[in-house]
Amino acid sequence: MPAEDVDRTITAFTRLDQRGDKKAMNKLAARLQREQPYLLQYAAATRGEHGDKVGEASVFYATLVWAMFDRGHEGTLPRLTAQNLADADTAVTTALSAIEGLADKPIHERMSPSLLVSQPYICAKLRELVEEDVREAAMAADTAAVIYKPTQVVIEAFDAALTGRRAGESQGTIVNDAPKPGRNDQCPCGSDKKYKKCHGAAA
Repeated sequence: MPAEDVDRTITAFTRLDQRGDKKAMNKLAARLQREQPYLLQYAAATRGEHGDKVGEASVFYATLVWAMFDRGHEGTLPRLTAQNLADADTAVTTALSAIEGLADKPIHERMSPSLLVSQPYICAKLRELVEEDVREAAMAADTAAVIYKPTQVVIEAFDAALTGRRAGESQGTIVNDAPKPGRNDQCPCGSDKKYKKCHGAAA
């Protein structure tokens, strides 16, 4: 993901937050629910064990990652499935477990090495945001520790889906190559009626 797309996404989110534009936020949330329901379920799963604040932070960071990939991708992103996310979770867990002294590192440095290579700009921005949120007490360190890995899982899942390593579900507008009949043409259903009096009436 190019650095400029990452930066533009952060700028857009910051403006949205500063304006308090509930309508735009609700529209974004509805689109995310429609296009990425499994992503939302995965991110919100922390709420059950850690409470609403942690769940909200997890959903926010997952949404931010989605928006970064969405901005940099032409067309609709692949829909992540439960399997995409489970496989990504395994990949991130394996990568993190190989880091010596992981628990002693500051939270923002507990990053999967493979993600630092595959998505350097998103990872750099994530590290910067989490470090800043904890330093300025916008987010508790305990909350950051809980959500940091799931956020990396979302990055890994989108990266894998877009590179074809673990494909997600295709989404987008279905394009029909057949020409649409004119209103006064015979309906292609074979009814011998004009299109406007048959299937065209419902169109």
